[in-house]
Amino acid sequence: MMPKLFDTISVQPTTPHLGAEISGVDLGDLDDRQFNEIRQAFVDHGVIFFHGQELTPDQHIEFAKRWGQINVNRFFHPVDGYPQIAEVRKEPHQKASIGSSWHTDHSYDQIPAMGSILYAREVPTHGGDTMFASMYAAYEGLAEDMKTTLSTMNARHTNRIAFGRLDQLDQQAKDDLGNRLNNPHLAVQDAVHPVVIRHPLSGRPALFVNKGFTVSFDGLADDESAALLDQLEDHCHQEQYTYRFSWKVGSIAIWDNRATHHMAINDYDGQRRLMHRITIEGDPLTRA
Repeated sequence: MMPKLFDTISVQPTTPHLGAEISGVDLGDLDDRQFNEIRQAFVDHGVIFFHGQELTPDQHIEFAKRWGQINVNRFFHPVDGYPQIAEVRKEPHQKASIGSSWHTDHSYDQIPAMGSILYAREVPTHGGDTMFASMYAAYEGLAEDMKTTLSTMNARHTNRIAFGRLDQLDQQAKDDLGNRLNNPHLAVQDAVHPVVIRHPLSGRPALFVNKGFTVSFDGLADDESAALLDQLEDHCHQEQYTYRFSWKVGSIAIWDNRATHHMAINDYDGQRRLMHRITIEGDPLTRA
């Protein structure tokens, strides 16, 4: 795949369906033309990647504000002095890795977040990659009768399970999490969204269900909902719809929650991994 040359940046697609690496730009010193080209690459590819960036927390915040309003995270431990930036951290002695199953962030909100800007501060010598999956390609790969069935359906999402039950973990699990996740009493968000959305920026249809936060489908019994969710989970994460990104110190990924799923791979026991994440508010979702 040949890189696409904008006026000021180079965009190299990572797969035919998903992702692009962008070079030739300093995210701490952008002009408007460069930002507009980056934003278009984000719309075109669903997730975009950068390497070799050196951002202070203030620069990270200022860059994020160009995308939209910042969503101050309810559950992650913040960076000291910067409540807008959430730490995604795993210490060498910890076993659990946050986000280690397929999901999309904030689908439980009435207006789900646009996406996140994740910045690698410390990375292990090996492992710690992140997988991404295209919900555009997953939708396009469905059989026509399944597309028709899903086109009128709604799904229910909640954060009451993932975050609301933190205080119910056994002591070993609590000790392992440390203070990385907090405030289970704030996990009271529920939302109903179309199963197939029309993306607010691209206008393309995309699947909008994820096993991390989707709990049921309107009109289906619990066992039917579970079976359909498992079926869609298996379909969405087939190899042809995914891309595995390897981090370096100074790497940045910006992903679209409405067009992708992601999963952090927990394969670096005994090493530290520290990421800074800023989440950006999104737009109301509509049915495709």
